[in-house]
Amino acid sequence: MVPSRSMQEDRNHTPVTMFVLMGISDEKELQLSLFPVFLVIYLVTLFWNLSLIILIRIDSHLHTPMYFFLSALSFIDICYTSSISPRMLSDFFKEKKMISFIACATQWLAASWMGQAESCLLAAMAYDRYVAIGNPLQYSTIMAPGLCWKMVAGALVCGFLSSLVETITGFEMYYCGPNVIQHFFCNIPEIISLSCSNPFIGQMSLFVIVSIVLGGSLVFILLSYGFIAASILKISSVKGSAKAFNTCASHLAVVTLFYGTALAVYMQPSSSHSTKKNKFLSVFYVIVIPMLNPFIYSLRNKEIKEALKRVMKRATHLPH
Repeated sequence: MVPSRSMQEDRNHTPVTMFVLMGISDEKELQLSLFPVFLVIYLVTLFWNLSLIILIRIDSHLHTPMYFFLSALSFIDICYTSSISPRMLSDFFKEKKMISFIACATQWLAASWMGQAESCLLAAMAYDRYVAIGNPLQYSTIMAPGLCWKMVAGALVCGFLSSLVETITGFEMYYCGPNVIQHFFCNIPEIISLSCSNPFIGQMSLFVIVSIVLGGSLVFILLSYGFIAASILKISSVKGSAKAFNTCASHLAVVTLFYGTALAVYMQPSSSHSTKKNKFLSVFYVIVIPMLNPFIYSLRNKEIKEALKRVMKRATHLPH
Protein backbone atom coordinates (compact mmCIF):
# COMPACT_ATOMS: atom_id res chain seq x y z
CA MET A 1 0.00 0.00 0.00
CA VAL A 2 1.34 3.44 -0.96
CA PRO A 3 1.31 5.86 1.99
CA SER A 4 -0.92 8.87 1.58
CA ARG A 5 0.54 12.33 1.35
CA SER A 6 -0.72 13.25 4.85
CA MET A 7 0.92 10.13 6.32
CA GLN A 8 4.21 10.98 4.64
CA GLU A 9 4.01 14.55 5.95
CA ASP A 10 3.31 13.30 9.50
CA ARG A 11 6.41 11.10 9.36
CA ASN A 12 8.51 14.11 8.47
CA HIS A 13 7.45 15.80 11.74
CA THR A 14 9.20 15.07 15.04
CA PRO A 15 6.85 13.42 17.57
CA VAL A 16 6.01 15.57 20.57
CA THR A 17 7.95 14.58 23.71
CA MET A 18 7.10 17.69 25.78
CA PHE A 19 3.96 19.74 26.26
CA VAL A 20 3.74 23.37 27.36
CA LEU A 21 1.02 24.29 29.85
CA MET A 22 -0.43 27.78 29.52
CA GLY A 23 -1.34 27.89 33.22
CA ILE A 24 -4.23 29.75 34.83
CA SER A 25 -3.09 33.10 33.46
CA ASP A 26 -0.24 34.47 31.35
CA GLU A 27 -0.16 37.72 33.36
CA LYS A 28 2.78 37.64 35.80
CA GLU A 29 1.26 40.05 38.32
CA LEU A 30 -1.97 38.06 38.45
CA GLN A 31 -0.02 34.81 38.89
CA LEU A 32 1.92 36.23 41.85
CA SER A 33 -1.30 37.32 43.54
CA LEU A 34 -3.03 33.99 42.85
CA PHE A 35 -0.19 31.81 44.18
CA PRO A 36 -0.82 32.45 47.92
CA VAL A 37 -4.57 31.98 47.38
CA PHE A 38 -4.16 28.54 45.79
CA LEU A 39 -1.45 27.55 48.28
CA VAL A 40 -3.79 28.31 51.19
CA ILE A 41 -6.65 26.42 49.50
CA TYR A 42 -4.42 23.38 48.98
CA LEU A 43 -3.09 23.39 52.56
CA VAL A 44 -6.60 23.82 54.00
CA THR A 45 -7.81 20.96 51.79
CA LEU A 46 -5.07 18.66 53.07
CA PHE A 47 -5.51 19.69 56.70
CA TRP A 48 -9.29 19.49 56.87
CA ASN A 49 -9.68 16.23 54.92
CA LEU A 50 -6.86 14.55 56.86
CA SER A 51 -8.31 15.81 60.16
CA LEU A 52 -11.71 14.38 59.23
CA ILE A 53 -10.17 10.98 58.40
CA ILE A 54 -8.31 10.90 61.74
CA LEU A 55 -11.39 12.06 63.71
CA ILE A 56 -13.58 9.35 62.15
CA ARG A 57 -10.86 6.79 62.81
CA ILE A 58 -10.29 7.56 66.52
CA ASP A 59 -13.89 8.24 67.61
CA SER A 60 -15.91 5.04 67.99
CA HIS A 61 -19.22 6.92 67.73
CA LEU A 62 -18.38 7.65 64.09
CA HIS A 63 -17.70 4.01 63.15
CA THR A 64 -20.79 3.79 60.94
CA PRO A 65 -21.15 3.23 57.17
CA MET A 66 -21.96 6.91 56.52
CA TYR A 67 -18.73 8.13 58.12
CA PHE A 68 -16.73 5.29 56.61
CA PHE A 69 -17.78 6.55 53.16
CA LEU A 70 -17.06 10.12 54.24
CA SER A 71 -13.50 9.20 55.24
CA ALA A 72 -13.09 7.47 51.86
CA LEU A 73 -14.36 10.64 50.15
CA SER A 74 -11.79 12.71 52.08
CA PHE A 75 -9.00 10.32 51.04
CA ILE A 76 -10.04 10.55 47.37
CA ASP A 77 -10.23 14.37 47.58
CA ILE A 78 -6.67 14.51 49.01
CA CYS A 79 -5.36 12.32 46.17
CA TYR A 80 -7.41 14.20 43.58
CA THR A 81 -6.21 17.69 44.41
CA SER A 82 -2.64 16.44 45.03
CA SER A 83 -2.48 15.08 41.47
CA ILE A 84 -2.73 18.65 40.15
CA SER A 85 -2.18 21.37 42.79
CA PRO A 86 1.55 20.86 43.62
CA ARG A 87 2.52 20.95 39.94
CA MET A 88 0.26 23.94 39.30
CA LEU A 89 1.74 25.83 42.28
CA SER A 90 5.31 25.22 41.10
CA ASP A 91 4.37 26.39 37.59
CA PHE A 92 3.51 29.86 38.91
CA PHE A 93 7.24 30.61 39.06
CA LYS A 94 8.21 29.09 35.70
CA GLU A 95 8.60 31.17 32.55
CA LYS A 96 7.85 28.13 30.38
CA LYS A 97 5.65 25.49 31.97
CA MET A 98 7.09 22.37 30.33
CA ILE A 99 5.83 18.87 31.15
CA SER A 100 7.02 15.62 29.58
CA PHE A 101 4.69 13.39 27.56
CA ILE A 102 4.91 10.63 30.22
CA ALA A 103 4.38 13.04 33.14
CA CYS A 104 1.38 14.53 31.35
CA ALA A 105 -0.19 11.10 30.80
CA THR A 106 0.50 10.15 34.44
CA GLN A 107 -1.09 13.36 35.74
CA TRP A 108 -4.24 12.81 33.70
CA LEU A 109 -4.42 9.13 34.74
CA ALA A 110 -4.23 10.05 38.44
CA ALA A 111 -6.64 13.01 38.23
CA SER A 112 -9.18 11.16 36.10
CA TRP A 113 -8.94 8.07 38.33
CA MET A 114 -9.78 10.04 41.47
CA GLY A 115 -12.47 12.14 39.78
CA GLN A 116 -14.32 9.12 38.41
CA ALA A 117 -13.84 7.15 41.63
CA GLU A 118 -15.47 10.05 43.48
CA SER A 119 -18.51 9.93 41.19
CA CYS A 120 -18.91 6.20 41.92
CA LEU A 121 -18.42 6.77 45.65
CA LEU A 122 -21.11 9.46 45.70
CA ALA A 123 -23.46 6.88 44.16
CA ALA A 124 -22.56 4.41 46.94
CA MET A 125 -23.22 7.13 49.54
CA ALA A 126 -26.66 7.78 47.97
CA TYR A 127 -27.49 4.07 48.33
CA ASP A 128 -26.33 4.22 51.97
CA ARG A 129 -28.74 7.12 52.64
CA TYR A 130 -31.57 5.24 50.90
CA VAL A 131 -31.09 2.16 53.10
CA ALA A 132 -30.81 4.32 56.26
CA ILE A 133 -34.12 6.09 55.53
CA GLY A 134 -36.04 3.44 53.60
CA ASN A 135 -35.08 0.40 55.68
CA PRO A 136 -33.73 1.65 59.05
CA LEU A 137 -34.41 -1.56 61.01
CA GLN A 138 -32.15 -3.62 58.72
CA TYR A 139 -29.62 -0.84 58.04
CA SER A 140 -26.79 -2.39 60.08
CA THR A 141 -27.36 -5.79 58.51
CA ILE A 142 -27.53 -4.55 54.91
CA MET A 143 -24.69 -2.02 55.18
CA ALA A 144 -22.28 -4.47 56.79
CA PRO A 145 -18.57 -3.53 56.90
CA GLY A 146 -17.78 -6.08 54.18
CA LEU A 147 -20.23 -4.48 51.74
CA CYS A 148 -18.92 -0.99 52.53
CA TRP A 149 -15.33 -2.02 51.79
CA LYS A 150 -16.44 -3.69 48.54
CA MET A 151 -18.30 -0.54 47.45
CA VAL A 152 -15.27 1.69 48.10
CA ALA A 153 -12.94 -0.80 46.36
CA GLY A 154 -15.41 -1.01 43.46
CA ALA A 155 -15.43 2.79 43.12
CA LEU A 156 -11.61 2.88 43.00
CA VAL A 157 -11.38 0.00 40.51
CA CYS A 158 -14.08 1.49 38.26
CA GLY A 159 -12.33 4.88 38.36
CA PHE A 160 -8.95 3.35 37.55
CA LEU A 161 -10.15 1.21 34.63
CA SER A 162 -12.13 4.02 33.00
CA SER A 163 -9.26 6.51 33.40
CA LEU A 164 -6.81 3.93 32.03
CA VAL A 165 -8.90 3.54 28.87
CA GLU A 166 -9.10 7.33 28.51
CA THR A 167 -5.34 7.72 28.98
CA ILE A 168 -4.35 4.94 26.59
CA THR A 169 -6.80 6.15 23.92
CA GLY A 170 -5.81 9.80 24.27
CA PHE A 171 -2.04 9.43 24.54
CA GLU A 172 -1.69 6.66 21.93
CA MET A 173 -2.67 9.20 19.30
CA TYR A 174 0.03 10.80 17.15
CA TYR A 175 1.26 14.22 18.31
CA CYS A 176 3.60 16.18 16.04
CA GLY A 177 2.85 19.77 17.13
CA PRO A 178 1.60 22.23 18.22
CA ASN A 179 2.29 21.21 21.81
CA VAL A 180 0.72 24.07 23.83
CA ILE A 181 -2.08 22.95 26.17
CA GLN A 182 -4.54 25.76 26.86
CA HIS A 183 -4.95 24.74 30.49
CA PHE A 184 -3.20 24.61 33.87
CA PHE A 185 -3.01 20.80 33.89
CA CYS A 186 -3.00 17.96 31.38
CA ASN A 187 -6.70 18.00 30.58
CA ILE A 188 -7.45 15.30 28.02
CA PRO A 189 -9.98 17.23 25.84
CA GLU A 190 -7.39 19.95 25.17
CA ILE A 191 -4.67 17.36 24.51
CA ILE A 192 -6.77 15.36 22.04
CA SER A 193 -7.46 18.56 20.07
CA LEU A 194 -3.67 18.88 19.51
CA SER A 195 -3.38 15.47 17.86
CA CYS A 196 -2.10 15.23 14.28
CA SER A 197 -4.23 12.12 13.76
CA ASN A 198 -8.02 12.07 13.60
CA PRO A 199 -9.26 13.13 17.06
CA PHE A 200 -12.70 11.54 16.58
CA ILE A 201 -11.84 8.21 18.26
CA GLY A 202 -10.31 9.91 21.30
CA GLN A 203 -13.18 12.37 21.62
CA MET A 204 -15.81 9.64 21.28
CA SER A 205 -13.98 7.43 23.78
CA LEU A 206 -13.92 10.28 26.30
CA PHE A 207 -17.60 11.07 25.69
CA VAL A 208 -18.67 7.42 26.09
CA ILE A 209 -16.68 6.90 29.31
CA VAL A 210 -17.90 10.15 30.86
CA SER A 211 -21.46 9.26 29.86
CA ILE A 212 -21.21 5.77 31.38
CA VAL A 213 -19.34 6.62 34.60
CA LEU A 214 -20.52 10.14 35.43
CA GLY A 215 -23.91 9.76 33.74
CA GLY A 216 -24.51 6.27 35.14
CA SER A 217 -23.56 7.34 38.66
CA LEU A 218 -25.80 10.40 38.43
CA VAL A 219 -28.77 8.33 37.24
CA PHE A 220 -28.22 5.91 40.15
CA ILE A 221 -28.10 8.85 42.59
CA LEU A 222 -31.29 10.35 41.17
CA LEU A 223 -33.07 6.99 41.41
CA SER A 224 -31.88 6.58 45.02
CA TYR A 225 -33.21 10.01 45.90
CA GLY A 226 -36.49 9.19 44.19
CA PHE A 227 -36.89 6.22 46.56
CA ILE A 228 -35.68 8.38 49.49
CA ALA A 229 -38.33 11.01 48.69
CA ALA A 230 -41.01 8.29 48.56
CA SER A 231 -39.84 6.96 51.95
CA ILE A 232 -39.83 10.44 53.51
CA LEU A 233 -43.40 11.08 52.28
CA LYS A 234 -44.50 7.95 54.18
CA ILE A 235 -43.20 9.37 57.48
CA SER A 236 -46.22 10.76 59.33
CA SER A 237 -44.51 13.29 61.63
CA VAL A 238 -43.11 16.56 60.26
CA LYS A 239 -40.19 16.31 62.68
CA GLY A 240 -39.33 12.83 61.45
CA SER A 241 -39.48 13.93 57.81
CA ALA A 242 -37.22 16.93 58.51
CA LYS A 243 -34.70 14.74 60.36
CA ALA A 244 -34.63 12.23 57.49
CA PHE A 245 -34.10 14.99 54.92
CA ASN A 246 -31.32 16.59 57.00
CA THR A 247 -29.29 13.37 56.82
CA CYS A 248 -29.24 13.78 53.02
CA ALA A 249 -28.75 17.56 52.80
CA SER A 250 -24.93 17.50 52.90
CA HIS A 251 -24.71 14.70 50.35
CA LEU A 252 -27.12 16.53 48.04
CA ALA A 253 -25.02 19.70 48.25
CA VAL A 254 -21.81 17.79 47.40
CA VAL A 255 -23.50 15.95 44.51
CA THR A 256 -24.86 19.22 43.08
CA LEU A 257 -21.45 20.92 43.19
CA PHE A 258 -19.54 17.92 41.83
CA TYR A 259 -21.84 16.92 38.97
CA GLY A 260 -22.84 20.47 38.06
CA THR A 261 -19.25 21.50 37.34
CA ALA A 262 -18.10 18.10 35.99
CA LEU A 263 -20.85 17.93 33.39
CA ALA A 264 -20.31 21.59 32.46
CA VAL A 265 -16.60 20.90 31.83
CA TYR A 266 -16.68 17.51 30.07
CA MET A 267 -20.08 17.28 28.38
CA GLN A 268 -20.02 20.56 26.42
CA PRO A 269 -18.59 20.82 22.88
CA SER A 270 -15.05 22.17 22.83
CA SER A 271 -14.60 25.64 21.37
CA SER A 272 -11.93 28.32 21.52
CA HIS A 273 -14.18 30.92 23.12
CA SER A 274 -14.92 28.63 26.09
CA THR A 275 -11.26 28.22 27.19
CA LYS A 276 -11.45 30.78 30.00
CA LYS A 277 -14.79 29.43 31.16
CA ASN A 278 -13.40 25.87 31.20
CA LYS A 279 -10.38 26.99 33.23
CA PHE A 280 -12.62 28.68 35.79
CA LEU A 281 -14.91 25.63 36.06
CA SER A 282 -11.87 23.32 36.30
CA VAL A 283 -10.38 25.40 39.15
CA PHE A 284 -13.66 25.04 41.02
CA TYR A 285 -14.02 21.34 40.15
CA VAL A 286 -10.44 20.22 40.84
CA ILE A 287 -9.21 22.62 43.54
CA VAL A 288 -12.12 24.27 45.38
CA ILE A 289 -14.60 21.37 45.71
CA PRO A 290 -12.12 19.04 47.53
CA MET A 291 -11.73 21.84 50.10
CA LEU A 292 -15.49 22.47 50.39
CA ASN A 293 -16.58 18.84 50.81
CA PRO A 294 -15.37 18.36 54.43
CA PHE A 295 -16.79 21.78 55.39
CA ILE A 296 -20.19 20.91 53.90
CA TYR A 297 -20.30 17.62 55.82
CA SER A 298 -18.98 19.09 59.09
CA LEU A 299 -20.58 22.50 59.60
CA ARG A 300 -24.15 21.27 60.13
CA ASN A 301 -23.26 17.82 61.46
CA LYS A 302 -23.88 17.48 65.21
CA GLU A 303 -22.17 14.07 65.45
CA ILE A 304 -18.89 15.39 64.01
CA LYS A 305 -19.04 18.45 66.30
CA GLU A 306 -19.66 16.23 69.32
CA ALA A 307 -16.82 13.91 68.29
CA LEU A 308 -14.50 16.88 67.96
CA LYS A 309 -15.46 18.07 71.45
CA ARG A 310 -14.77 14.59 72.89
CA VAL A 311 -11.35 14.44 71.22
CA MET A 312 -10.44 17.93 72.45
CA LYS A 313 -11.64 17.10 75.95
CA ARG A 314 -9.51 13.94 75.97
CA ALA A 315 -6.51 15.92 74.71
CA THR A 316 -6.83 18.51 77.50
CA HIS A 317 -6.96 15.75 80.15
CA LEU A 318 -3.81 14.02 78.93
CA PRO A 319 -0.94 14.08 81.49
CA HIS A 320 1.69 16.69 80.65
